[in-house]
Amino acid sequence: MSVESIVQSTRIVLASRPDGAPTADNFRLEAVNLPDPAEGQVLIRVIYLSLDPYMRGRMSAAESYADPVEIDEVMVGGTVGQVVESRHPDFATGDYVLGYAGWQSHAVVDGNHLRALDRDAAPLSTAVGVLGMPGFTAYSGLLKIGQPKAGETVVVAAASGPVGSAVGQIAKLKGARAVGIAGGPEKCAYLLDELGFDAAVDHRSPNFAEELRAACPDGIDVYFENVGGAVAAAVLPLLNLYARVPVCGLIAQYNDTETPEGPDRLPGFFTRVLVKSLTIRGFIQREFVSEMYADFQRDVSGWIREGRFAYREDIVDGLENAPAAFIGLLRGSNFGKLVVRVAEED
Repeated sequence: MSVESIVQSTRIVLASRPDGAPTADNFRLEAVNLPDPAEGQVLIRVIYLSLDPYMRGRMSAAESYADPVEIDEVMVGGTVGQVVESRHPDFATGDYVLGYAGWQSHAVVDGNHLRALDRDAAPLSTAVGVLGMPGFTAYSGLLKIGQPKAGETVVVAAASGPVGSAVGQIAKLKGARAVGIAGGPEKCAYLLDELGFDAAVDHRSPNFAEELRAACPDGIDVYFENVGGAVAAAVLPLLNLYARVPVCGLIAQYNDTETPEGPDRLPGFFTRVLVKSLTIRGFIQREFVSEMYADFQRDVSGWIREGRFAYREDIVDGLENAPAAFIGLLRGSNFGKLVVRVAEED
């Protein structure tokens, strides 16, 4: 790469670790010159950046399933990009690729960590949404751990989001009854009118627990956990004998800085686990990739083509707007899969 062709990347780094909810001060926008791609590497320009709740955990130094982002490092994130220059035999200039370049406009990455995308097969943005990590999280967690059976009741929290909306639709396709929990009348209407859920319950309602019970007259056989907190507390008494609980996320608790006040509910929780013979399993979607990813791509892409599966995207323009969008995501401000459009497609 000559001096004249040096590529400058705009990026957002972690400036400081949040204490509670993240703020704009925890992020910093900066520009850096990128090195030439080495053998096996690819220079890409980022088109779409995925924003997801797990990123809050990566901002913390606390022990987790993945290493934290270090101070002054680029924020992590799934990306769709286009190859600018390639020194990897599998990719050529102009190819579209799925990767993990993070919050930046350009990146030099290992070509072995990229997956080629067919722009004609599906919109590029779906590679970080319904046909990407969120969709696979729903597919693998529900089918591997939840194992819904025809006629059973499946309840999913954060049901209008990219994971929850897929969980409910897959449950319906498997013959189960889908009950979604979401925040506000608009999101609940979306579950019923556009996604075909059997019932929707607003967790902001002052009568939430009673309304959830009414929506599940035969109890709950599968609860797909995305939220935790008060939602989980309302679900627990309704779980049937041998109910299964895939634990995907706990977004209601991500910004907590101390243990909530109140009585110790752990003994009651474990009593319920014992009495109802519950199966509760946390999971990270990548553990099922080798076993289920090909089936996921076949099934969900097929359901979309057949008009049996819907999805919604919430697209924000401009990398500089990623921090505000992410902060809003943790408050539930988004409606659908949150994606930042970093650059226009060709």
